[in-house]
Amino acid sequence: MKPYEILLKNNKQWAEAKTANDPDYFERLSRLQTPEFLWIGCSDSRVPANEITGTQPGEIFVHRNVANLVINTDVNLLSVLDYAVNHLKIKHVIVCGHYGCGGVRAATTNHDFKAVLNMWLRNIKDVYRTHRPELDAITDNTKKENRLTELNVQEQVFNLAKTSTIQRAWKHENRPDLHGWVYDLKDGIIKPVFEMPAGTPIDGVYKYGDL
Repeated sequence: MKPYEILLKNNKQWAEAKTANDPDYFERLSRLQTPEFLWIGCSDSRVPANEITGTQPGEIFVHRNVANLVINTDVNLLSVLDYAVNHLKIKHVIVCGHYGCGGVRAATTNHDFKAVLNMWLRNIKDVYRTHRPELDAITDNTKKENRLTELNVQEQVFNLAKTSTIQRAWKHENRPDLHGWVYDLKDGIIKPVFEMPAGTPIDGVYKYGDL
């Protein structure tokens, strides 16, 4: 059996097990999507949002990319954010990074990863430049990468707060709260590292005054 055929077989077994325990499971799920959470995570296969948070299908709306970045020109992410905030009415946006992130590690090097990855990783390098004094003071490479992972999550939460989508929802509906978390591959525990409750003041240069 080919590897992809195993996935299809597993899918059938999973679906049969679900309906055996709850015959109306998929019918009910197909008619309802009311998640409270938008999860912006890393594409790393070791960090599945549903499994590590113990949530079921329908409970968490998910967007993933390399190193969990929130970039103001990323139409993919911004469309997910718009849909989650304005249509699903989510109450929390979580940016979740993870220790041992290959994207973060790559951004600490001077290696040429070719055009597209270089462009993407530069956003993490900008985080490093912003926090250079703190990061350069850390001599242990693993600890430095871990701290950069935390600071990267923090900056992505800031980037969310800079969007008109978030600011409009803050102004008119006092939601969503923004959360920055880091998942540890070594023990499976999520560490909260940064929070921005709805309405948190931000630098005036990023504020929209006519929402």
